[in-house]
Amino acid sequence: MADDVISLIHRVELNLFKQFVKITHQHHINYIALGGTMLGAVRHQGFIPWDDDMDVGMLRSDYEYFLKVAKEDLKGSHFFLQTPWTDENYALSYSKLLDRNTFIEEKNNVNNARKGVFLDIFPLDRILDSTSRQRRQILDMRRLDSRIYLKLRYNVIDNPIRKFHTSLSAEQAETAEDFKKQRQEIMTMYNDKPALMTIKNLASQYAYEKEILTLDQLANTTDLPFEDTHIRVPADYDAILTRIYGDYMTLPPESARTEKHIVRLITDNQEFEL
Repeated sequence: MADDVISLIHRVELNLFKQFVKITHQHHINYIALGGTMLGAVRHQGFIPWDDDMDVGMLRSDYEYFLKVAKEDLKGSHFFLQTPWTDENYALSYSKLLDRNTFIEEKNNVNNARKGVFLDIFPLDRILDSTSRQRRQILDMRRLDSRIYLKLRYNVIDNPIRKFHTSLSAEQAETAEDFKKQRQEIMTMYNDKPALMTIKNLASQYAYEKEILTLDQLANTTDLPFEDTHIRVPADYDAILTRIYGDYMTLPPESARTEKHIVRLITDNQEFEL
């Protein structure tokens, strides 16, 4: 049953990805697969069988341009581009492309933001070489993350009292938006320094040093088979995946082959639990 549900999630995600690629091709926007999606393309020529999301990334300037054009391109569709600005209850620092025809519940993530099967879209920002300055930047960002999560009532487990909470007041929404603006200023604080050649996914789930790239790695890409289509990855994917996962071609133990996010899915008037 779980395998059937994962296959269904993969079909929806693949459709989201194709819509994403359609927009990037139309507007000549560069992107790359990140993390487990890059690993899936290299090791499985598609999804990691037990994975339940997709991750892509792009340089901040391309990311902001994508958000601008996608807003228009997606009008009238069943897709929703979820950003810190299009969903006042959404606390994360990156964007998601959601399928409006689905609803999900996520593991250890209870909140009032819109829910649906999703594609994660991450901005990649320039960082300094100084480890102390790197540490200061990420700590400042995470401090604001915590304030935003608290303000927008993000919880690890559901609380019966949550159903009695009223919507955010105008003041609460304004405070949360101010925190989001401060966080983005911290994330983008070095992007006006063209001499910096190192970029990072500052919202990465991995240890700080894992998901760091050079501008050359972002620029030099290749397309790999991914299910019934292709996906763009850095040509230097071996070095990148080795940094993140070590011996990435060896499968993890079976006990670790579990879904990361989704615990319940509703689609086509049917409900599935994993």
